[in-house]
Amino acid sequence: MSPTKTISNRTISNRTWAQLQVGDTASLDRVCSDRDLFLFAHVSGNTNPLMLPAEEGAPASDQPAVQPVAPSMWVGSLISAVLGNVLPGPGTLYRSQTFEFAHRVHVGDKLRVTVTCREKREEPTALFETVVTDADGIPVCKGVAVIDAPRLSVETSARALPTLIMDEKDHFAHLIALAAQLPRLKSAIVCPEDHNSLGGALLSADKGLIEPILIGDPERIAKAAADLGADLSGIKIVAECNHRAAADRAVAMVVAGEASAVMKGDLHSDDLLAAVVKKDGGLRAHGRISHVFVLDVPSRDELLFISDAAINIAPDLATKVDIVQNAIDLARACGLEVPKVGVLSAVEVVNPNIPSTLDAAILSKMAERGQIRGGIVDGPLAMDNAIDMEAARTKGITSLVAGHANVLIAPNLESGNMLAKELTFIAHAEAAGLVVGARAPVILTSRADNDRARLASCALAQLYDYWRRNGRAFTGAAEKALAAE
Repeated sequence: MSPTKTISNRTISNRTWAQLQVGDTASLDRVCSDRDLFLFAHVSGNTNPLMLPAEEGAPASDQPAVQPVAPSMWVGSLISAVLGNVLPGPGTLYRSQTFEFAHRVHVGDKLRVTVTCREKREEPTALFETVVTDADGIPVCKGVAVIDAPRLSVETSARALPTLIMDEKDHFAHLIALAAQLPRLKSAIVCPEDHNSLGGALLSADKGLIEPILIGDPERIAKAAADLGADLSGIKIVAECNHRAAADRAVAMVVAGEASAVMKGDLHSDDLLAAVVKKDGGLRAHGRISHVFVLDVPSRDELLFISDAAINIAPDLATKVDIVQNAIDLARACGLEVPKVGVLSAVEVVNPNIPSTLDAAILSKMAERGQIRGGIVDGPLAMDNAIDMEAARTKGITSLVAGHANVLIAPNLESGNMLAKELTFIAHAEAAGLVVGARAPVILTSRADNDRARLASCALAQLYDYWRRNGRAFTGAAEKALAAE
């Protein structure tokens, strides 16, 4: 879904005070939606919890006990749409409006808004009876509007309003709530020596996602805890002041079965990854490891996976095979049954002068032959026609992936990193990240990431670890109970 303006060919006209007759009437129909409640809260500043939809992923105790009620003034504001657009139409100005609210309106209710001219006063003033009724014709709002009707005839195109992008669904909240149903993942936190990295680890522990083991300089960890006002009693702390040695210690704990995941704290990624990929005592598996950004983009209806943007700088074809497979595996672990993978390049046709288009075409064919499993892979695709159906249609691309990609494979680290960070800092996407393809999940976040990013990344680690051990995605407590039986 791209943030473009909708062009309207509809024209609207008015009825002047001279043309207006007592008894003239007009109506518009409207269905109350979640979006209406959120938009009204933004515009009015009224965030009364009784008037907002339930927050996905929040504890039941924090949710409203009843179905949210549409603000009465939102209901009343619908009257202005009829007066301003239909009767009398463009040029109408309010003098006053009264309201009597007889019943409450809820999300999904169908409303009919009707205005009727009851009196013409001295030009240009007129009095209108206003009423909003539900699907059964029962009034939910009645009142009287006194307006100044237009004096000049107007016929104009209906205004095309800018598209509003709202983050209406919190995809990370669902993953976090799902992961919290699993046993805590014992995680070695490497150098949690600042408030960001320690705060994210402690929040993840508080939410039931991980059991943290803190490895680093005890004095710096204690200072970070003091800055947060956090109590570290009951949490295991392993003293290791050297960053590289701390990373080696965390990896050794995973190898020994003392931990099940590694989480980056306040150290450089190179120090952590060097310990992860070392030949002797590291966490290498059969293929190359890669990093996957998982983004909750406000304009999209599902999570977006981008790889590789943090580890493999200029991957060759063999490395890209592992990058694609790793991304598919993580997407499946997060609940996508058949991920749709768009292999990106600058263009959507094979061009021998652009090597990434050749790799993309080969990867697509390898997936068709079963050399890449679990997803539908297509490429080369440009960014626009990978995620936007209209762009794909315009360019005549027929594909199960084009316009629907939920996994994007970048040609190299630079382009992938820029893409993920542009979406984060310009499109206001929330980002989480995980290193996949190793013998254990590696939670690799930026030192600048906030607690929310670290919490979501821990949820990814939980779900990916479950998928690795069981060969399927975790779908909820009911499945867990069934497996126990």
